[in-house]
Amino acid sequence: MCHFCRELRKKIHFTRKTLIETGIKKGLEHPETIKNSQILDGLIFMFQSKCK
Repeated sequence: MCHFCRELRKKIHFTRKTLIETGIKKGLEHPETIKNSQILDGLIFMFQSKCK
């Protein structure tokens, strides 16, 4: 796996953890939780597109 993909996996892991923590603390409909979810979606899409 290339360096870019390894770093992307780390970002996905960190963002997923942040999303879960925000969802628990602030609720699933809080704007920050939604923003983190959208960021995670984008990272996953990028990983699937570039790191097959």
